[in-house]
Amino acid sequence: MAVHDSRNTRFTPEQGRLLVRLARNTIARTLGKPLSHEDELEKQLAGTPFDKKCGTFVTLNKNHQLRGCIGSLSSNASVSQGVRDNALNAAFHDPRFSSLSKDELDDVTIEVSVLTEPELLSYVNAADLVSKLRPRVDGVILSKGYARATFLPQVWEQLPKPEDFLSHLCRKAGLSENEWKKSRLEVSTYQVEYFEEE
Repeated sequence: MAVHDSRNTRFTPEQGRLLVRLARNTIARTLGKPLSHEDELEKQLAGTPFDKKCGTFVTLNKNHQLRGCIGSLSSNASVSQGVRDNALNAAFHDPRFSSLSKDELDDVTIEVSVLTEPELLSYVNAADLVSKLRPRVDGVILSKGYARATFLPQVWEQLPKPEDFLSHLCRKAGLSENEWKKSRLEVSTYQVEYFEEE
């Protein structure tokens, strides 16, 4: 279990392991795979900090390639409920991928991210925006009209240059990749604490 925290530590490594196990068990149950010690897991997840309302993401990787990633930026659900919902969405409802099969589950590694509340980033122009982003620390949400997208801080590992990060994020939002240079976007940042299976 690898544990990564880009700002505030709210969960211990053991609690992070429980969240990852919860995500795996939720998917396995839906696929009809047998589970063990499920009652014990539910008892361990009762109470603080698992009932705190935070945004969460669940990411599935297979052979070091993305296999599904869905999450919620807002704090409408508890951490434990968000992990359950997003585990199912990442496995079965990510429009970029077919539904995860029973045979694939053992080949998938699962990562759970718990988000801080997004904060609006004030900036003057494109150069100022680039200077204010913190690679490997900030997750970024950008929006313009109905177009909206986010990258978790983990995406900096693939796109370490802020210019590339923003261009790919614009493309993900359905905008031109230079939109961040030529027009005013609403930009918010957040940080995550994330836990991943080895």
